Order: sequence, then C-alpha cells, then structure tokens
Amino acid sequence: MSDHTEAQGRVRAFLAMSIDGYIAGPDDDLSWLPMGDLPGPGALDLEQFMAGIGAILMGRRTWDIVAGFDSWAYGDTPVIVATNRPFTSDRDTVRCAGGPIEELIDLALTVAEGRDVYVDGGVMVQRTLEIDRLDELIATVVPVVLGGGVPLFAPSADAKHFSFAAPAPYGSMVQLRASRTRDAG
Repeated sequence: MSDHTEAQGRVRAFLAMSIDGYIAGPDDDLSWLPMGDLPGPGALDLEQFMAGIGAILMGRRTWDIVAGFDSWAYGDTPVIVATNRPFTSDRDTVRCAGGPIEELIDLALTVAEGRDVYVDGGVMVQRTLEIDRLDELIATVVPVVLGGGVPLFAPSADAKHFSFAAPAPYGSMVQLRASRTRDAG
C-alpha cells in the first residue's frame, strides 16, 4: 500500500445510495434520486464538495452515464476515466487511463496537485476500499429500498474501519460522513 499524506490530498467518495446500499437501480436507473432537496446544516452538496477537489477518478460505466447528462457538474476539474476500452471525449479536461487501481489513484493524486481526489463510481469505490486508500466516504442515503441494481459495497477479505461525523439532514434524506481510521481500535 502506498502511503500518502494530507499534503497530497485525500481520496474521497461522494454519492447517493438507497437504504439497501445501491447507487443505481437495475439498468443503471437513477430515477429514484430526489431532485431539488437542499442540504441542511452540516451537509455538503456537490458544488461545496467539488470546491476541494483537484481531480476526479471515474469508472468507465459511470463515465458512460454522466457523459449523457444534459449538464456537466464537474466544471474544469480534471477527470481521469479508468478504462481499457476505446475512449473519446470532446472535453479538454477528460482523459482516460488504464492500469492497477493503486497506479490510477497515484496518477489522480498527482493531477490533483495537493488537492483531494474524488473517486466516482461503484467499482472504483469498491476497488479503492479494497486497497485501503479511501480516506472519506460521504453518502447521502435516500429513503428507498431498491432491492437490486448497482451496489456500493462488494464482499471484502477484511473489515474496513471508519469513524462517523454527526449525520446531517439533506431534505428528505440523511448524509453520512465516514472517515477512514488506520487501526482497528
């Protein structure tokens, strides 16, 4: 495992999930996500979160979905799409890279130039968790049980320990903020 310091920035995830831990429904359905809810005290919206982000490391499946959105939420923040498949983008801030997750995270930290890295997409978050490189997980929990779809978490060989900040209201939802602890105690 590569050691990193606060000066390098943190590796963070920011997402919405159902009560049963899915980040998208079957066939990547996102229609269950509420729109227009405002963050309450202590909660972050995407714009506030992005203010501290220097680079985004995004999975290819996530890219394929967000590239089709009507608006681009990431501004001029550099985006690295993890893929080994043919890739094109008309955005100057987007590029692709392949390789082991450790190398992709190190690349994103370098591109971020001391700011934080936003890891986006279920598989990317799962892989980052598996190698103990996820420093913070911010999950806005939507009061719905999907029963299937794209899970946030995958089975793991060992426990990953986090500490919670106080939950924050986010409209009809609740936002949980969990920071990685480096020991089991």
